Amino acid sequence: MKFSWMTLLSGMALLAPAWIGLFLSGVPTVSAPLPALTVIPAFLLASGHLTFVAITIPTLLFFAWHPALFKGSSIFPKRTYVLFTAVAVLNAICFIGGWKFGLEYQGARYTYAVCAINVAWTAGLGMLLWRCRRITMSFTYNLAVHWLLFAWLAWYAFPYLGELP
Repeated sequence: MKFSWMTLLSGMALLAPAWIGLFLSGVPTVSAPLPALTVIPAFLLASGHLTFVAITIPTLLFFAWHPALFKGSSIFPKRTYVLFTAVAVLNAICFIGGWKFGLEYQGARYTYAVCAINVAWTAGLGMLLWRCRRITMSFTYNLAVHWLLFAWLAWYAFPYLGELP
């Protein structure tokens, strides 16, 4: 029972970085970079006045990604390495493609800062995932690494670079 509560509370805690990333300022800022995981659904849901639903997406994906966490699993799924690698590569491509637009519309301070924060997230998660391969995994470590991965997706991965609609 303890594991299911810890997992549920961790997933619900993802609402905070998702809210900050999407709603804190209404425009891209260093603390609220409008990440694609929530901003695209928010744009799509805006006509129905349901933009707030977009912040639940990271939580729902977290629960769906590794449901065995509810049972206290210490098994780290190999698909998480694939997800991390894909997100890291696609995030880099996003920056390469949007760099010019980020500098033009959000400015150098925003673009450099958000890029540096994404590099730090990528490096930190990469080290944690590398460590996962070399240690005996515990439920707590498994939960923490997955939470950090989805917090990155909810808050900083794929930030908005360009002109606002």
